[in-house]
Amino acid sequence: MTMEATAQELDFYLFDELLTDEERRYRERVRAFCDEEVIPIINPYWDRAEFPFELVPKLAALNIVGGTIRGYGCPGMSSVAAGLVGMELSRGDGSFSTFFAVTSGLATTSIYQCGSEEQRQQWLPALAKLEKIGAFALTEPDVGSDASHVQTTARRVGDRYVLNGSKRWIGNATFADVTIVWARDEESGRVGGFLVEKGTPGFEAKPIEGKMTMRALINADITLKNCEIPESNRLAQAYSFKDTANVLKNTRYTIAWQAVGHGLAAFELAREYAVQRKQFGRPLASFQLIQQKLVHMLSEVTSMQLLTWRLGHLRDEGKMTEGMASLAKQSNSARARAVVALGREILGGNGVLLEHHMARHFADMEAVYTYEGSNEINTLIVGREITGIQAFT
Repeated sequence: MTMEATAQELDFYLFDELLTDEERRYRERVRAFCDEEVIPIINPYWDRAEFPFELVPKLAALNIVGGTIRGYGCPGMSSVAAGLVGMELSRGDGSFSTFFAVTSGLATTSIYQCGSEEQRQQWLPALAKLEKIGAFALTEPDVGSDASHVQTTARRVGDRYVLNGSKRWIGNATFADVTIVWARDEESGRVGGFLVEKGTPGFEAKPIEGKMTMRALINADITLKNCEIPESNRLAQAYSFKDTANVLKNTRYTIAWQAVGHGLAAFELAREYAVQRKQFGRPLASFQLIQQKLVHMLSEVTSMQLLTWRLGHLRDEGKMTEGMASLAKQSNSARARAVVALGREILGGNGVLLEHHMARHFADMEAVYTYEGSNEINTLIVGREITGIQAFT
């Protein structure tokens, strides 16, 4: 391996050979976009806690929004290709990758899986072109990870629904054209999804300040106060929290790939730094402890790639269970969290400076570790599946 190792040379287990030509094309397209457009400009945005809206038209031009959805202007790619897209975007930047995942994953998947044909036709083509931006409002300030017990309510009044409640940590909500609000129907007691369009009276989204992870992503607190929407804006096929959980099952698959991307970025950055940095008159990479850290990072990244690649094939075959998706998210996020920490160690003091990029991935992995179900919740979902016993209420 040369000092100037390429991405292919760092592919230690020849992962590239497992991919189809189409999957490689998607990966290379997004990697080039991140190398040329995202990475050179993202640090100042992250530092200022501002979102790089200038990149949205360029992202739309990649034709990747909608992932595995076929039709409606979506690319209909394989699950592995969709995962590689998430991996490469996260390798570029976690904030930008999560912006993409909210619209392309949570919002489009909710409408595709739970919406009527009319709702799909209305929203999916525009979301696929990023002419419209989506948000997904499930988490609440007093509920947290207990998402099955949402307190936001929806009351039927004639041909309209009136929503009341609050949501927290909702990405894209301050500027989204449509926010999917999950609320409990007062009449049936069941959880359903409701499409709240931008500018609807009674809907207020305020940015959360002081965030030290994914700072370029705008998360919001949402207040719904007598927010009226037409009956036609209720997702037609969302009848219970099981439908919400099915959306989360599919998006957790993508988040598992996001973790791979952060780990991959940390390994590539640390490896490059270690071979170039001189310490005590020698390359930092010549020291045994540094090589041990790099080998451990590579081992974890390789394991994450192979685990998630296999899950992608199971997903396409219709065999992926909720527990499988949670295991990948739980395992990959824990491993990637440790990998970026090792990368930060290798860079020493430089590891906490934005200019070296490692600090951004180090901070952003804390969000990946927690969102889409915390490590503990995903662990218990897997535990329930392998024992048949639910350990949480």
